[in-house]
Amino acid sequence: MRIAFMGTPDFSVPCLRALAASKHEVVGVFCQPDKPVGRKQILTPPPVKEEALIHGYRVFQPTTLKNGAGVALLREIEPDLVIVVAYGKILPPDFLSFPKYGCVNVHASLLPRYRGASPIHRAVLNGDMETGVTTMQLDEGMDTGDILLVKKVPIGPDETTEDLFDVLSAVGAEAMMETIGQIEAGTLHPVAQDHDRATAVGLLTKELGEVDWTKPMQTIHNQVRGLYSWPGAYTFLGGSVLKLHRTARTAVGTSKAPGTVVKARGQLLVACGDGLCLELKEVQLSGKKRMDAAAFLNGNQIAEGDVLGS
Repeated sequence: MRIAFMGTPDFSVPCLRALAASKHEVVGVFCQPDKPVGRKQILTPPPVKEEALIHGYRVFQPTTLKNGAGVALLREIEPDLVIVVAYGKILPPDFLSFPKYGCVNVHASLLPRYRGASPIHRAVLNGDMETGVTTMQLDEGMDTGDILLVKKVPIGPDETTEDLFDVLSAVGAEAMMETIGQIEAGTLHPVAQDHDRATAVGLLTKELGEVDWTKPMQTIHNQVRGLYSWPGAYTFLGGSVLKLHRTARTAVGTSKAPGTVVKARGQLLVACGDGLCLELKEVQLSGKKRMDAAAFLNGNQIAEGDVLGS
């Protein structure tokens, strides 16, 4: 089958590699334009472009697919199918209908839950015990197309968004290849989504990272692991930002006010709104290196009774 691939970030790369290792012909790869990165603003290609060039694929980086621009590119390569994995733009109707088998999207959630830009983060933030990958037939809506195939993945109690990215990107490649196989065999049975059960999730902001210590311990733990490694959870210590990279749940109860440092020797325990303590395992004070709690306690002025978040 002649396949065009559309994707941009690291998450998309395993899918492109799977196609490269398959019997299918990748006739073109679409990704977002190169962007300036870092303090020196060096123009840098997206991960999918780098992978595509390794395989010698033709790369397209259009600034728009509208007004026939996208279809004009498809006419050059004549794909039977377009695979879309975190491409980063909505595809116009004429583009969606051009390939013989349309456009199939690999989405990192159990649709219709978590339609939109941050499905992996939201699953962890909300304390879900399960997530997965859905392949769907793209239509004009935001992740509203018919479901083609679903693969479920458990979420561990301490698993972070970064951990799940790696797992789900690999599962996504498996789901994509199975879906393509079923398209070829004519054995797919698309299922319409239940739109009444849909939840939409947008882009993340740094403001989501500020910890509210009046919330329950589990909620704060989910916030830390759900926003790791970007945009990251944080609180304040003596007016300085304290980033929280890793935390652990405890069964330690306390009557101290939320945000109060309950233990600062050997362990760093902080009171939460439900009367339980959250253990801070890895932290980073503004302008300092990331370190584990023991090293942090040895080198910083923090004591039992101090209050975080103020």
